[in-house]
Amino acid sequence: MSGDTGHVRLTAWVRGEVQGVGFRWWTRARALELGLVGSASNLRGGRVEVVAEGDPVACGKLLELLSSERAPGRVTGVTEQWGVARGNNVGFVER
Repeated sequence: MSGDTGHVRLTAWVRGEVQGVGFRWWTRARALELGLVGSASNLRGGRVEVVAEGDPVACGKLLELLSSERAPGRVTGVTEQWGVARGNNVGFVER
């Protein structure tokens, strides 16, 4: 799904041991390398929510990285949702 810019919005909920292990910082670094904007936020219950907007291929690569062996901690699952980019993010922040 893409808007006029061809950009998409990926929302991913990452489960496992992903809080307190540098996961948000690592995600931010990977997203910036891929030219994406958005955020990585801790949620109650131990999950991390990642919202990324940008090129569909770059978002797909970030999604792959989130559950890769390179990710800090231990990821047990990722749930994803795709949509049209809203364009209201600047940079990539940890929350």
